[in-house]
Amino acid sequence: MSMSLFFEDFHLELQKSVRRFAETELKPHAEELDEKQGFNHKALKKLGEMGLLGVTADEAHGGAGMGAIAATLVMEELGAACASTTLSYLAHSILAVNNLSQNGSVEQKKKYLPKLCSGEWLGAMAMSEPGAGSDAFGLKLQAKREGDHYILNGTKMWITNGPYADFFWVYAKTGPTKKDITTFIVEKTFPGFSVGKKLNKFGMRASPTSELIFENCKVPVANRVGEEASSIAHMSHNLLLERVTIAGISLGISRATIEYCTRYTQERKQFDMPLIDFQMVQKMLADATAEYLAARSLTYEAAAAIERKGLDSREGLLLGTSAKLFAAHRATKIALDGIQMLGGYGYTKEYPVERYMRDAKLIEIGAGTNEVMRIILARELNKGNLPG
Repeated sequence: MSMSLFFEDFHLELQKSVRRFAETELKPHAEELDEKQGFNHKALKKLGEMGLLGVTADEAHGGAGMGAIAATLVMEELGAACASTTLSYLAHSILAVNNLSQNGSVEQKKKYLPKLCSGEWLGAMAMSEPGAGSDAFGLKLQAKREGDHYILNGTKMWITNGPYADFFWVYAKTGPTKKDITTFIVEKTFPGFSVGKKLNKFGMRASPTSELIFENCKVPVANRVGEEASSIAHMSHNLLLERVTIAGISLGISRATIEYCTRYTQERKQFDMPLIDFQMVQKMLADATAEYLAARSLTYEAAAAIERKGLDSREGLLLGTSAKLFAAHRATKIALDGIQMLGGYGYTKEYPVERYMRDAKLIEIGAGTNEVMRIILARELNKGNLPG
């Protein structure tokens, strides 16, 4: 399906390459990994060999140096095969690697990016806490300087890749106000750091998630990113990029559902007719297709705006927030309709549509809930930042 308005030739080549990879390395294992709550280490390492673990990262340190459109495209293609593994890929490539590439010092990038881009190390970002999910600035994790180290105390929760990550991009409080947020790079071997329980989730079950515990965790001053209390701006920028790229996963889920249900309803018969000949089935498939295409156009327009005008532009904020909200909501609805089209079979684990639904629902919660997306959009409208 042509997206010539947004895609250049290299995007189309990237799409073909990643789709082939997804079909061979992700799709055959998705059901088993979901059932066992496994983790596709092998696939992530192969993405490193393809140069995609640092899809937006500095080429000088092993990254691919591509933009938001390419990153979103990779998410869509991988997400259509295994959304769980794609979520872990996003946590690594966008939340950890892109953050480091954009905001780390030269020394920090030299030290960590080659390991992260090659797949030798797995990355994660630690922002959410037991009492600070949607309230991203309500953090409680404390960091106090003692000589040439900081001492971190507190916990993080719902951390994607937490059980297996080597590198953590950690936000902590270094002062009394909500704006006193500072970023630290924490290695899994640092004294006082430990991984808490792995969470047993409804969906995205092949993307490991856990609590992180900091008990007098000792972090060198050299691992502080920038100055103290300087993290609000880059935190907000990376959250917007996360929202656009995670919308790509929603697109992949929607597309996979439409493709599977179209084939199923062509083959499955009731009352001596293929299901696709029934008007109610046609309505669900037609609505799903229109909604997917609308979400796709919006998402890639948002990615293009970020490339064109940057992560602090009004256009990027409006489009990116809208894309995340719309694509996530429609993916869940499309997958629910997919279950309905398959009837009793759709409710069983022998067919993938129930997994699509469970995975899709997470994106209405993670990277900013749909409710928070609506608050952001309403706030921008109230400021006079109207679309168009």
